[in-house]
Amino acid sequence: MAERPSRKAPKINEARVVRTERLTPHMVRVVLGGESLAGFGVGEYTDHYIKLLFPAKGVSYPEPFDMERIRAEFPREQWPSTRAYTVRGWDAELGELTVDFVVHGDEGLAGPWATRVKAGETVRFLGPGGGYAPDPAADWHLLVGDESALPAIAAAMERMPAGAVVHAFVEVAGPEEEQKISTPDGTTVTWLHRGDATVGSQLVGAVRDLEFPAGEVHAFVHGEAGFVKELRALLRVERNIPRERLSISGYWRLGQDDDAWRAVKRQWNEQVEREQEAGAA
Repeated sequence: MAERPSRKAPKINEARVVRTERLTPHMVRVVLGGESLAGFGVGEYTDHYIKLLFPAKGVSYPEPFDMERIRAEFPREQWPSTRAYTVRGWDAELGELTVDFVVHGDEGLAGPWATRVKAGETVRFLGPGGGYAPDPAADWHLLVGDESALPAIAAAMERMPAGAVVHAFVEVAGPEEEQKISTPDGTTVTWLHRGDATVGSQLVGAVRDLEFPAGEVHAFVHGEAGFVKELRALLRVERNIPRERLSISGYWRLGQDDDAWRAVKRQWNEQVEREQEAGAA
């Protein structure tokens, strides 16, 4: 039997923090730069993402940084943690990569880091990945998400072709979390203020109440997994929208931390898709 080829170690990108900015009470922008980002491969998709590497608490790694060496020499619990974040923008001329972070105090890993990090600090990450950009041939576009999906929705809005029909719904905690976002033709986001309601409940209601325009839709629905599941059923089963016209995924799960959710996310999404494909058949 032929030996299985060894898995190629992913390329580690290294950058430095250029500046940070508090956009809203719960959104912090971090701009990365440095010579190593020259020719960085983003631009095809509006949901490009990178996976930031965070050292285990109290652990220092040998230089030059080498994931293969770390995996060989350090116990699993001391490997760096990864967190995926959408690329909000890429300025090829300046060589600057912009990433926005949702912050809820000391909760989580990446959010608190974004509030503390200073200009000049080194950042390592994997990527980019991605798979969605607005289809210019679509008759209309549907963009739906909570604040975790806001960077990708904002990037998609700014990429819309001239004359595009766009219905964009973003749910945030309150009016203080709104941002100025529009398409080239001036179409704006419909902001939904969550208040004390369950995350995503207003998004489900807004899409259910929407009078769908005629023609073929291209939809992007991302955010908390519970409401994403409801909207997947609404769009696939009730509205009979083909799977290939949907970019839909649960970024996070209410009641689970990031590590716990990532451990079951693939199985969750596959099970939900099987159930709803059967319903749409």
